[in-house]
Amino acid sequence: MSGRGAFIAFEGGEASGKSTQAARLAARLDALLTREPGGTELGERIRALLLDPVWSVAVRTEALLMAAARAQHVAEVIEPALAAGRHVVTDRFTASSLAYQGFGRGLPLDSVRSLSAFATGGLEPDLYVLLDIDPAAAATRRDRAHDRMEAAGVEFHVAVREGFLALAASAPDRWLVLDASLSVDELAATIASRVAAIIGA
Repeated sequence: MSGRGAFIAFEGGEASGKSTQAARLAARLDALLTREPGGTELGERIRALLLDPVWSVAVRTEALLMAAARAQHVAEVIEPALAAGRHVVTDRFTASSLAYQGFGRGLPLDSVRSLSAFATGGLEPDLYVLLDIDPAAAATRRDRAHDRMEAAGVEFHVAVREGFLALAASAPDRWLVLDASLSVDELAATIASRVAAIIGA
């Protein structure tokens, strides 16, 4: 991909291992590693608000705050790095909004999709890596207090999982779906192979 970096987004439910695999891939590629919501000072402040269980956040407010953090993230971090020729690996991107606020919270998918496109200026990852895990299995991996998203309930997380799988099925060329119960090394090797094909490495 001459002149421009590759953009890889890791997606999945809570405790799926996204952060671990995103860090492994970023280290392998010497890529910029970032996350959503967050990635910028403003985004991290929004993240703290969104995940703090003390707040009762209206569904549309949640979607708008996610989009605001993403707009700043793209403008300040992601787009400049890609334009400079650096690969970028992010822990969550637009698919998370569709899965969480669309499928999970019940907002119209077209509205969430339009909001995300506005926030990103139309930027899409070259590849989404979905680490698929059953929410019941994921719950056994957590060893800390739940944040506001994690505490949303099993029905919510089942809907989020179904949403991710539906999104992946609708664009199979842009998605790599993996069983999150595989070993860390197995997952990392499969991901590296798929990404190598994209960047020509």
